Amino acid sequence: MAVNLAAPAPDSLFTVDGIRLATASAGIKKPGRKDVVLIELAEGTNSAAVYTTNAFCAAPVTLAKAHQAATATRYLLINSGNANAGTGEAGMAAAKACCQAVAEVMSSQAEAVLPFSTGVIGQPLPVDKITAVLPEAREALSADNWFNAAHAIMTTDTIAKARSVQLELDGKTITITGMSKGSGMIRPDMATMLAYIATDAAVSQPVLSAMLQQAMNQSFNRITVDGDTSTNDACVLMATGKAGNAEIDSITSDDGERLLTALTDLCRYLAQAIVRDGEGATKFISIAVKQGRHEDECRQVAYTIAHSPLVKTALFASDPNWGRILAAVGRSGIEDFDLNGVSIYLDEVCIVDHGQPAASYTEEQGQTVMNQAEITITVDLERGQAEDLVWTCDFSYDYVKINAEYRT
Repeated sequence: MAVNLAAPAPDSLFTVDGIRLATASAGIKKPGRKDVVLIELAEGTNSAAVYTTNAFCAAPVTLAKAHQAATATRYLLINSGNANAGTGEAGMAAAKACCQAVAEVMSSQAEAVLPFSTGVIGQPLPVDKITAVLPEAREALSADNWFNAAHAIMTTDTIAKARSVQLELDGKTITITGMSKGSGMIRPDMATMLAYIATDAAVSQPVLSAMLQQAMNQSFNRITVDGDTSTNDACVLMATGKAGNAEIDSITSDDGERLLTALTDLCRYLAQAIVRDGEGATKFISIAVKQGRHEDECRQVAYTIAHSPLVKTALFASDPNWGRILAAVGRSGIEDFDLNGVSIYLDEVCIVDHGQPAASYTEEQGQTVMNQAEITITVDLERGQAEDLVWTCDFSYDYVKINAEYRT
C-alpha cells in the first residue's frame, strides 16, 4: 500500500488548454483494462523529452528520439502491459506501425507521433490490438481525461499518480498538470518510468528543454526503489502557449524562475509518489548526505545506502540495526574517507558521532524512529560544504512476491 499517498481526486486535476487525452482498452495484458492512452498536442506546442540511459533501450524509446528530432510533436501514444523492449527489428517495426496508424487516424504524419510502452520486456507488441482501438481513442479525446490517463498507464502501481498546480505569470493564470507511473525497476538516470507533464504557458523551446533537465535533476533523478534502470524510461514536458503570457525566453528571468520552481515542485511530488508506491513499500525514506566535498560524492554515499538490501530489509523490519547503515557508508567508495569525521542520524537521533557509537544513543530511541512510516537518514561527512538528497523505500516480502509473479 502506498506510504502516505492518496489517489488524486478527478476534480483536483486541471485541464491544460491545448492538450487532449483519451484512453481505450486494447486487452494487451488483461481484458477490459484501459491500457492505451492517446495525447493530442495543439499545433504550435513546444515539447521536450528525456529518455532512459539504459543501453538496451526499448524500440519506442529509439523511435521517439528519432521522431522528436525530425518534426514537431503532435501526438503521444502510450501503452501499458507490454514494454516492446528486447524485441529486435520486429519491435521497431511494431513501434513504427503504431505511429503510422495514429497518423492515419488523426490525419497527421508518423514522425509527429512519439510512442511509449511499459510492461513486460521481451514479448511481441500486439500491434493489431492497439491500432484497432485508435478510432475509439480519437472520438474520446477530451481535455479533462488526465485522471483516466493516469490510471491507464499503470502497471504494478497500486495508485494513480497525478497532480496540478497553478500560478500567475504576466497577469495570466498558468496551469501545470502532470502524471507519472512507476513502482518497480526504478533507479532513473534521466527521468522515471513514464511521466507526462503539460503547461499552457508560452515557453521557448530551448528554455523548455533546460527547465525539464533542471526539474528532473531535482526530482526524478533523486529516487530509487530497487536500483534497476528501466529500458523504457521517458519524461515529456509540453508547453502549449495557450495561456497568453509573453513567451518565456530566459530561464533566469523572474517568470522563468517562478515557472521552473512550480514545475520542479510538481515533478518532486510525482517522483516521491513513485517511491511511496514502490513495490511492496511500507516506508518512505529520505537520505541526506551533508558536508561532502562535492555533490557527486554526497549522492554516491546516499545511493549506496539506498541500494543496500540489508539496510532496506532492516527498515522493513523496523530494526534499528544501524551497523548496516555504517557499513554502507564505509563501502560507498569515496576517496580519502575519514571514518572519524562521520556522524549518522535517524531523524534527530544521533547513532554515530564522529565514527564512534553516540554516547547518548539508546536502542529505544532508534526503535521509536524506525517504527515510523517516514524516516530521514542523515550522514554528515564533515569534509566540505556540499550536500545532496535521495528518496527511497524499504524492501518487504511483497517486493519479492510481486516480482516473482510479475508474468503470471
